[in-house]
Parts: sequence; C-alpha cells; structure tokens
Amino acid sequence: MLETLPLLQQTQFPPLSREGVTTLQVNLGYLCNQQCLHCHVNAGPKRTELMDEANIEVVLDYLRSARIRTLDLTGGAPEMNPHFRYLVREACKLGVHVMDRCNLTILEAPGYEGLAEFLAAQRVEVVASMPCYQKENVDGQRGKGVYEASIHGLQRLNRLGYGRAGSGLVLNLVYNPGGPFLPPGQDALEADYKQQLRAAHGIEFNQLLTLANMPIQRFGSTLISRGQFDEYMALLTASHSDANLATVMCRSLLSVDWRGHVYDCDFNQMLKLPLTRRGAPPARDKIHLSELIGVDLAGEPIVVSGHCYGCTAGQGSSCGGALS
Repeated sequence: MLETLPLLQQTQFPPLSREGVTTLQVNLGYLCNQQCLHCHVNAGPKRTELMDEANIEVVLDYLRSARIRTLDLTGGAPEMNPHFRYLVREACKLGVHVMDRCNLTILEAPGYEGLAEFLAAQRVEVVASMPCYQKENVDGQRGKGVYEASIHGLQRLNRLGYGRAGSGLVLNLVYNPGGPFLPPGQDALEADYKQQLRAAHGIEFNQLLTLANMPIQRFGSTLISRGQFDEYMALLTASHSDANLATVMCRSLLSVDWRGHVYDCDFNQMLKLPLTRRGAPPARDKIHLSELIGVDLAGEPIVVSGHCYGCTAGQGSSCGGALS
C-alpha cells in the first residue's frame, strides 16, 4: 500500500487545541466482514488486530473517571470483537450513551444472530454505513451482495423499532462519496434517501450523516496509484472553511486504538500520529489511555496534518456528519 503521510506533513492547516473530552471513540479492531474501497482503516476479513480484555477494562475505568457522555464504538466491524457485548453492557450500566458504527451486513452474518436484538435491548444508537440508496453504487463500492444484505439489516432494525418515531431507538445512516469529490448537501441528500428507501423498501431512519473520504490508507493509496492525490488535496484545501474549525470532532473527542493508545481522532490513529501533551519530550512513546485517567486535557494541542482539510472542506465532515 502506498503511504500518504509523507504527502500530508507539509501543511498550512491552522493550529487547534482541545476543549475537553465528551466522546470516547474506541476502535475495537480492524477485523471486518467487508473490505471497502473508501475504508480509511484498511479493515478486512484477514485482519487479526482486536482489543483484548485488559484494554476493555481500561476503557471502562476511563469512563468511570471522566465525564464522558458518549462511547463511540468503531472498527473494522466492532461487533466482531469477542468483548463487544460485555463492553456495551457495562458502559450502559454507567449511564453512558453507546454508539455502534455498524456496517449492517454483520447483522446478517453467521454467528451474529441476535445482534440486532441485543443492540435494541441496550438501546444502543446504530450508525449504519449506507453509501447510496441504489444497488449498483453500493455493491460497486463495497462488494457484490452488500446492498441486499444492508437492506435486510435495516428492515430488521426497523422491526425492532429503530428509526421509528417515538421508539427512542436511533438509527442514523452514513454516506461516503464514491470517489475523490466532496459530499453533496446533507439535508437535501437525506430527503432523497428517506424518499427512496421508504418507497422501495419501507425503511425508516432518523438522520443521514455525510462524511468526506479521507486521503489516507486504502482510499489515499488508490488516489496515488491513479494520479489523483494532488488533485483531491487541492479540492479539500480550496474548499476549507474557517467556520468549521470550532466544531471539528477532535476538539471534544478522544480516539483509542485496539492496543489502548490514544490519538486526537480516528484519522490520526490510522496515520500513527499519537496524541501529544504540552511539555512532553518530542520522542515520547505513545500515550496509553490508562495514563489519562483523571487528567484534564482541555487546552492541549491537537496534532494536525494535511488530511485535516477533509474535516473542514465545504459543509465540513465529522463522525457526526456535516458541521454546517
């Protein structure tokens, strides 16, 4: 795979500092039942990296010590971690809101029967990948048969009450562009999704979140091999909006990798750009989450690089969708 970090390090991206931590985003591992072109994690069925039980306990210790409102679970397919259900149960007991970034096809996979029912019982918010409402686009980006399995997964969630008015079970969908261009307007695209999915399949959901593709890992490597990397970076840079800097996710989110090491965001994690602290030696090893229990990170600097323009370009992009 072609490395993108050397092409991103020379940047004029504005400096940022952290406001605090309200969301803990935990990558439970890179194992996934899919292998998507746009995946910035380079996840797939052959990956073996999974968070172990000891680090799961560190995550719970951090949740107990900090004023964390949301636990955001990602992967790979986070549900493929053998400790997934234990972590969800314990976090919910602490009153933490849990989000599961679900690829939908895992709900139909052998060995994961009852997963949707478990999520509903724990009242977990499901954030589901759905890059288009058309079969050919989804299968082209994510693999043959993914669209049909995704539709079945959404219908199963709907039957449990997800996305239905008054149920309290939140189902949000995620759109990623199919190539090196910015997402369209989130509100208009959400209206199209709702109309198309309701008419064709009777599917309901709460919100559509539009995310820009990051020029890193598998997607970034593909851009380089096709000679499109510089053009895409020029688009992101030219589309930068200072107004989005106030609400980028790294200001209030802490990202944890499968080994328990800490980063400013999931994208920095994939680029191996660890969280730094004022006064720390420049050659310091990665910081482990256990070292931050009881530590106030407000005001600490955020590590930035050229890929950060992916979060501030146009309407902005974050794990919660458009920023403006």
